[in-house]
Amino acid sequence: MKKKETAYNLHTLSKKIISIIIIVSFTPMILVIGTLLFQFRASYHEKVHDHLKELVEKHKQNIDTFLNEKAGNIRFLLKNYIAEDFETEKKLRSMLTALQDEYGHIFVDLGLVDQNGVQVLYAGPYKLKNAVYSGADWFKQALKKKIYISDVFTGLRGYPHFIITVTRKQNRKKLLLRATIDFGAFNSLVENLRVGQTGYAFILNRKGKYQTKPSKTLFSCQENCSYFFNRLEHSKKKEVLIEERQNKSGKKFIIAASLLNHGNWLMLFRQERSDAFSDLFHMQIIAGIIFLLGGSSIVIMAFVFSRKVIAQIIKTDKEIKLMNDQVVESGKLASVGELAAGIAHEINNPVAIMVEEAGWIEDLMEENYGSKEDRKEIQRALKQINIQGKRCKEITHKLLSFARKTDSTIKDVQINQLVKEIVGFSMQIAKYNKIIIETKLQKNLPLIKISPAEIQQVLLNMINNSQYAMENKGGKIKISTKMSKLEDDHIVIVVEDNGPGIPEANLKRIFNPFFTTKPVGKGTGLGLSICYGIIQKIGGKIDVVSIIGKGTTFRISIPYIKIKKDLL
Repeated sequence: MKKKETAYNLHTLSKKIISIIIIVSFTPMILVIGTLLFQFRASYHEKVHDHLKELVEKHKQNIDTFLNEKAGNIRFLLKNYIAEDFETEKKLRSMLTALQDEYGHIFVDLGLVDQNGVQVLYAGPYKLKNAVYSGADWFKQALKKKIYISDVFTGLRGYPHFIITVTRKQNRKKLLLRATIDFGAFNSLVENLRVGQTGYAFILNRKGKYQTKPSKTLFSCQENCSYFFNRLEHSKKKEVLIEERQNKSGKKFIIAASLLNHGNWLMLFRQERSDAFSDLFHMQIIAGIIFLLGGSSIVIMAFVFSRKVIAQIIKTDKEIKLMNDQVVESGKLASVGELAAGIAHEINNPVAIMVEEAGWIEDLMEENYGSKEDRKEIQRALKQINIQGKRCKEITHKLLSFARKTDSTIKDVQINQLVKEIVGFSMQIAKYNKIIIETKLQKNLPLIKISPAEIQQVLLNMINNSQYAMENKGGKIKISTKMSKLEDDHIVIVVEDNGPGIPEANLKRIFNPFFTTKPVGKGTGLGLSICYGIIQKIGGKIDVVSIIGKGTTFRISIPYIKIKKDLL
């Protein structure tokens, strides 16, 4: 039972050591990694947003510059050429050729439209001379502005395009110089804005219609365009708006928005959040792997360290047990020393009788060897010598048995028998100190599982202490055994004396090792400490009550296991 309890305690201690090491090690590691990841995430989040803002802002400037530059080219033509230059298609075609030579085929065609919406001159690949645009939205808007850039539309040619117009009054009439911009060239400007695997851009007008060809559909433009237009128009900086959104399927995106074409167009950039923060996610995975490796190392170290600690504790316990056995043995030898004087007197009496009887036999042998009365006397003397010899043998046997090395083997023991043996040891020295030892032993006490030598040591120390306290003054020691009324399955041994008692200041220290009130050379201070350790080891209790001038009572409570066989 004791071994199981010890193993359980060591197992519990091992778990506590492992838990403490893991908690102490993991807590700072989690705090450090968590803080670094949080700061890195915030920094990386800001970095991604700033990078997108810079890209969108740069492309916004490029597109606005492209549009303004093309509008400036048309305006330059209308402003610097005289009216006669716009009277023939040949002249208009030469202007278109000059533009295409300078800027490539970004300019698809040129047309001169009068204030009635009729295209009076046309230079380009389509047959659009005399085309009527009076009902077209772009024409109505162009009449109101000096420079106008239209939305992308298919128009008469059935192909997506947009136009730039410049208006000039001539002979009190308005003329519009119209240029068609190649949609592919314009669209490539936006398509160049690609980031990662999922980041792309496109342009919408205020009605939510695409002004470029999107590679994917972002969302319902009619629902969101007005939101971005309003946000950007009411923004003080009016630069780039960045938001994170989630679609119906739960996928998250980063959206960057900016106004183009003097607020008429909206450029949107979209990228999946997982793609934008892929480096961050990789960093988190690496941090997780490092955490797992570090955590595994900590756990392994905790187990290894706890095993080493438990092994050292077991080794130390064995050493302590060996030292305790040595201390108990030393205490027993000290007790034997205290018994020596009484035992010597006890042996001297029968030895003296044996010597006297032997001398008497010798005298009888010399005086008259053969008389009948002498033979009877010789027989009586021989019988006395035999009796006293056996008595000496019994005394020395008991002394040697007790002085022999302590046997801590647990056995079923009848406590009354042990009390009787110890009282027998102590009786003679008690006589010389004028001390009476009385016993009151309850019959039919159950057996207890203890080491007989250890319980003998406890009882002998109690009796010796009582005798020392009453030395040369006489007194009474009473030893009793009984069943405990306070605790179930316990036997109580009470050792009480009517000596001078123990002062209250010393009463709290009597079980401390090396505490003694005896003069130097007469006590080690280990007796009661050994007794306390022995009783605690078997799961019992030892208490003391003392009154100055009336005496001291030691109460020893020892547990037992109920068995069928009882001894007297």
